[in-house]
Amino acid sequence: MPDEATEQLLTRFVDALGSAVPLVALWAHGSLAGGDYRPGRSDLDLIAVLARPCTPAEQERLSGLHERLVRTDPLGAQLHCGYPAVAELDDPARPHPAWAHQELLRRPITPVTRRELHEFGRVRYGQPPAGLLPPVTADQLAAFVVEDLACFWRPALDHPEWWLREIWIDLGLLTLARAGTTLRTGRLITKAEALDVLTGAGAPAELVEDIRQRRYGDPRPASDAWRRRRAELTRGYLGPAIDKLVAEHRAGGS
Repeated sequence: MPDEATEQLLTRFVDALGSAVPLVALWAHGSLAGGDYRPGRSDLDLIAVLARPCTPAEQERLSGLHERLVRTDPLGAQLHCGYPAVAELDDPARPHPAWAHQELLRRPITPVTRRELHEFGRVRYGQPPAGLLPPVTADQLAAFVVEDLACFWRPALDHPEWWLREIWIDLGLLTLARAGTTLRTGRLITKAEALDVLTGAGAPAELVEDIRQRRYGDPRPASDAWRRRRAELTRGYLGPAIDKLVAEHRAGGS
């Protein structure tokens, strides 16, 4: 369950949304809903369903709201929220306004997020996901996971400078472990479970421990030498692992 500081932020956010946009429902997904939330380390992943698409003026109000939360709350920078209209929820590829990484973007609600919402999403306001959000089939989920690995994560390895940042290390390795489990079993797993999967799959132990300390322990600042070595180890492991997983799935589906 979220801690008191997180609950206060979420309550403040819900109250402000009601006067900024035509809110129908607010749902939590990711670690905030799945039981692996760590205050100050995990993102607060939310979906706010609206009665109709945002107007430009409402998008300005949303940006202002998020910017105020970033300025006034220690957890505000980690609050991410998508803003789909209720009539547009049936199209998984359709992009919607979304606040993430301290800017207003446009992006879809992915099949992984949709499955999370159906399996363990938490209702913070309004109707539950089952009443508004179409279900995700096993084939839709698997197709998205494979495309994400092949078309986003594999090409990202061609940019060595990206992998000097901790967010790329963490998301790249954990996404691989979670994707592999989903493709083999259809299950969605937490980041804690993904670390165990990485260990069993032969990922370098020092990489797994590095992520574990940042998420659950008492991490120390990384030296430049470790950042370079960590990037090389990650890219060296991820490339063949992604290729193998994608090839196995495609061969099994052919």
